[in-house]
This record gives sequence, C-alpha cells and structure tokens, in this order.
Amino acid sequence: MPSFSALYIESPCRDLPRVQKIRQQCAGLPEVACARYGEVFNPVAQNFRLQKKRPGLILAQKHQGFVLPTPPDFGFGNVHSYYFSHLLNCPYDCRYCFLQGMYRSAHYVLFINYEDFEHEIGKTIRACGDAPSTFYAGYDSDSLALESYSGFAEYFIPVFQRHPQACLELRTKSAQIQSLLKQEASDNIVIAMSFSPDNVGHALEHRVPSFAKRIAAAQKLQARGWRIALRFEPLIYHVDYAKHYEALFKKISDALDVARLHSVSLGAFRMPQSYFKNIVKRYPEEALFADEYTVENGLTAYPKKIEDEMFSNCEAALRRYIPEAIYYRCGKEREACL
Repeated sequence: MPSFSALYIESPCRDLPRVQKIRQQCAGLPEVACARYGEVFNPVAQNFRLQKKRPGLILAQKHQGFVLPTPPDFGFGNVHSYYFSHLLNCPYDCRYCFLQGMYRSAHYVLFINYEDFEHEIGKTIRACGDAPSTFYAGYDSDSLALESYSGFAEYFIPVFQRHPQACLELRTKSAQIQSLLKQEASDNIVIAMSFSPDNVGHALEHRVPSFAKRIAAAQKLQARGWRIALRFEPLIYHVDYAKHYEALFKKISDALDVARLHSVSLGAFRMPQSYFKNIVKRYPEEALFADEYTVENGLTAYPKKIEDEMFSNCEAALRRYIPEAIYYRCGKEREACL
C-alpha cells in the first residue's frame, strides 16, 4: 500500500463523492488546496528522487484529451486502437520506465472525473461503427496499483461490458486484484501482466510485488475466467539474458494454462531521447545507463545488432512455450512503443 506525503486537491472537485471517499481513506494526511493540478505537478526544480520516496496524491479533473490514438505498432493489432490515462505516474519505481524521465514531479495525479472519460470512450466506440476497437489503460501508470483508492477497474469494467465490440486492456505489475474477483469476467477485458527475469526485477523494478504474488494473482484470475495476457517489455540486455528469459518463460508456462492466454508480447527498450537524458541525470549511478545505446529518430535504444539478437533468441525461446498464434512483437519497426 503506497504511503502518500499529502493530499493535493483541486478546489472545484473537493466535495465530489469520489474525492470525499479518498479523503476518508487518507484521514490524517495534510491536505493542500490548489486551483489546478499543474500548480503542484509542473513547477521546475522539483526533487524527483526525493518525491519518489513518498509522493503526494493529487486529485484533479481532466478537461481534454480523454482518449488518444496509440503510437504506431502499439498493442495487439486492431486498426482502431486508443489509450486513456486516469493516473499520471506510477507507484512502482522501475528504472527503465519512460515515466522516470517524462515528468518533473514524482507525485501521482488521479483524474477523478470518470464520467467524462466514459462519455468520450462511448463517443469513440460509436465512431468506430461495427469495427472492433481496443483501449489501453496503464499507459501513463499502472492500471491496478492504486485500485484501492481509485476504484478505476471497478468503474470501467462495467463500462466496457456494455460495449462488447470494444476491448479494454489493463496493464499491470500489481497483485491488487480484489476488485476484479468481485466482478464477472468478460471476454473483452484483458488483464495484461508484465514480468521480467528475477535478476532484472531485483535490480531495476523497485517496489514491484514479488513474482510469486503476481503469478498467484494471475492464476486466481485465470481460474475465475479472466483473460490473461503476458507482456515481456522491455527486453533488458545483460549477461546470460537468453538463459534468464527462457527460465522466466518456462516458469510462467508451468504456472498458467497457456492455451487460455489472450496474447503474449515482447518489446524493445526504446525511449524518447529527452526522457532518457532526464533519467540519466536523476540516476547517474544506475548501471543500466552505462550500456551502449544509439539514437534514431529521436529515440534512445540498444544498437540494432543487439536488439535483433535479443529478439531472435527470446522469440525462439518463447515459441517453445506458447502457441505462435498469440504472439506479437511490440514496436516491430523501431518506432516508439512506450
């Protein structure tokens, strides 16, 4: 459970029921009023590393950009592909994550006007007509990590159950699945769980629940009929990486019913150059950033030779454990896949 340093609340939404519930959950925390969340979130010269140790929670309303098209080659293939973000920043502390360099602040911004998101999602689905569409949550944060405060999945799963032609992907490293277990599983809801080899997780994925907790959560969800997807993104180059990734694939395939998986993906380490520079400044001692990288089209990535080698070896290993039909590669044309 995250430990917030304070609650920052936009004054216009202070008395809304969703805000009142969170205030009750966080009774005793300092409360700071603001007119707009940017007053707290956007100032320059913030100490990101210090904030990351105990961030504040900012409760705000979003006013535009509720639903956006995904970058090229993101996700599992529908022509109509979108993302939406109810939360900015993530409770976890993964060194390779682009969020570490995207924002000036490590505070969380929770947009509480879910009804406006629902309205725009409905408009977008209707604009697609009879064509299938996919909506990705967890783009700018983890979909489930703050569920006990946000009630995000509790609210939006029924929304998509009313729109069976649209698919919702909840991407997460969390084991917080209580709200899912209280609801009926739906074919158009995908729980995409991200995993890394143990050595990568221990070195780079700080505050993330253990593999044992997350795989147990995946087993419970699968037993209750939820559609589970596996995301191995980004692939991290290191000594004996091929052996470590194959061990991970085997361990997961032994734990889950692979025949019932929705999809499985591998993704490359790629990040806008400006974000990468920010992260290096914030964590200059991090060994990950001492590796060899190239910059192409404004993106920092492993050299193509290394990236191709990793995909070749990891794809060959993965195919020994999962059906070919459910596999896809994220960002296959060396374009942004965040």
